[in-house]
Amino acid sequence: MSRDTQGRFVLGPRLSELSTAAGEDRLLAVAAPVLMQLRDLTGESAQLYRRQGDERVCVAAAERASGLRDTVPVGSALPMSAGSAAQILLAWEEPDRLHRGLRGAKFTAATLASVRRRGWAHSVGEREQGVASVSAPIRGSGGKVIAAVSVSGPIERLTRAPGRLHAVPVMAAAERITEAMRRTS
Repeated sequence: MSRDTQGRFVLGPRLSELSTAAGEDRLLAVAAPVLMQLRDLTGESAQLYRRQGDERVCVAAAERASGLRDTVPVGSALPMSAGSAAQILLAWEEPDRLHRGLRGAKFTAATLASVRRRGWAHSVGEREQGVASVSAPIRGSGGKVIAAVSVSGPIERLTRAPGRLHAVPVMAAAERITEAMRRTS
């Protein structure tokens, strides 16, 4: 707390930081069981990403127990220029921020328009050769995209059309997390 120019007590900037951290904790608590269910349903590794500046950070993951898998350790910062989660986190941005995000990206404005239309994104060898993924948006209050839920794995299993296999369960997982966040806010 601090005082304003008239000497009244006002909430300081630290409260905003604490509120963001509490929201992050709530998101992680709500998402953890859904990520495990998504992993078990699809047989692929599942991740949760949040945007931080010009990067996306893996804030939670449920890894496939054995076999060939795409492992993204929690805390990994990945570029916003490639991958289905980057497409999700960029697709609903304000126009100027969206266009800035497209500079150097491996996807186009048309790709993001398609993502907005169908409600999910996929990538094949975009972020890393041999890896495919499918992602869907998690929305906070007011419908703003606050995170992306993804499944990823080798192209051999996910194929060159990973959305055909996994868009429905990934979108359902995103909706479960979104609904749980609304109930707990």
